[in-house]
Amino acid sequence: MSKSNLVSHIHEPRTATAVLVLADGSVFHGFGVGQEGETVGEVCFNTSMTGYQESLTDPSFAGQMITFTFPHIGNVGFNDEDIETSGIAANGLIIKADITDQANWRAAGHLDEWLKERELVGISGIDTRRLTHVIRESGAPNGIIAHNKDGKFDLEDLKKKAAEWPGLEGMDLAIKVTCKEPYKWSETSWNIKEGFGEQTEPKRHIVAVDYGVKRNILRCLADHGCDITVVPANSSFDDIMSHNPDGIFLANGPGDPAATGEYAVPVIKQCIESGVPTFGICLGHQMLALAVGAETMKMQQGHRGANQPVKDLTTGRVEITSQNHGFVVKRESLPDGVTETHKSLFDGVVEGIALDGKPVFSVQYHPEANPGPQDSYYLFKRFVDMVDANA
Repeated sequence: MSKSNLVSHIHEPRTATAVLVLADGSVFHGFGVGQEGETVGEVCFNTSMTGYQESLTDPSFAGQMITFTFPHIGNVGFNDEDIETSGIAANGLIIKADITDQANWRAAGHLDEWLKERELVGISGIDTRRLTHVIRESGAPNGIIAHNKDGKFDLEDLKKKAAEWPGLEGMDLAIKVTCKEPYKWSETSWNIKEGFGEQTEPKRHIVAVDYGVKRNILRCLADHGCDITVVPANSSFDDIMSHNPDGIFLANGPGDPAATGEYAVPVIKQCIESGVPTFGICLGHQMLALAVGAETMKMQQGHRGANQPVKDLTTGRVEITSQNHGFVVKRESLPDGVTETHKSLFDGVVEGIALDGKPVFSVQYHPEANPGPQDSYYLFKRFVDMVDANA
C-alpha cells in the first residue's frame, strides 16, 4: 500500500451505528456496543478506574445509563464471579473508546459478548469529557441510546422519548430490583486461592432488607460471622421480626428514597423502636433519615465513583470510599437526637448519621467497596460489635 493510500485508509470515517440523544436535543453520534435496540434512562457518570462489571450489575444503578470516564473499559473482559446481581442492573453503557480486548487471566470472554448475552444497549466513540461537563454543569439529564447497525435514526422521535421519560424523582425502583421471597445467605468473600468461601459457624443472625443489595455486601456480613436472611423491600415489621434477628441491615438500592419510603419508612420506624441494632447504607441510610424526621433531596450530579473522600467525625479519620447515589440527606433537616457522623470532603454533604442513645447508624456510601478501596470495612465490625453488645 502506498503512503498516500495508507493515510487515506487511516482517516477513513466510520459510519455511526449508535446515537445518544439527550432530552434537550443534544446528539452524540458513536458506535453501538452490546445489544441492538433502544434504552432510556438518566445519564450519569462514574469515575471508577476498575469494576465496570460490578457497576453494571449494581442494582443501585437501575434507571441509569453509566458514562465511564475511565477510557479502558473491557480490558479485564468478564467473568461469572465479579457480578453483584444475577442480571444487568444499569439501563445502558456509554464509553469513549472501543471496548478493549480482554487481557486478564480471570477473563471468561469479551465484554461485548457479555453485554449481548444480557441484552444491554451501549454506545462507544463519543466525547465522554464533553458529556461529563454537561452533567456537572446542568445536572444528570434524561437520555436515550439507540443502537442500529444500519446507522438510521429518527432523532426527533428519540428526543421525544428521552424528554417523556419521567426521571428518578418520585420513582420507586427498589420494588423492581428486590428479591421476591426471603432467602438465606452464607457465602463469604472471594480469595485468589479458594474462590468464594462459606460461613459455617455464624455467631449472630442478621436480617437484610433488600432494596437492591449487592452480593458483596452480604459476603462482608458473612465474613464477620453473620448468618443472613435476606427479605424483600416491602416486608412488614412482623415479617422481619419473624426471623428473630440479632440485627437489621437496611441495604443499598436505586431510585427516590421518598418514593420507596412510602412503604419502607413506617417499617424502619418500628425497627428503630424495637431496639434491635440497625445499620443502613445508601438508600437504606436515606430512608433511615426519613424515618427519624429528616428530609432528602435530589443532587445535581450525585456521587458515583471509588475515590470519594469522607471524614469520620467520630474519629477524625479520613477514608476513601466507593459511592453511587443521586439523592442526599439535608443536613439542616436533621432533628435533635440525630448526630452527623460522616461528612463528604468533596462537597460537604452528610455521609453518615447515628441516633443518640440507640444502636442505630447509617452511611451514604458502600463500605464493602466492590469495586473500590477497603478503607470502610471497619463499619461492618462496628455493626457486629453493636449487635453483640445488645445481645
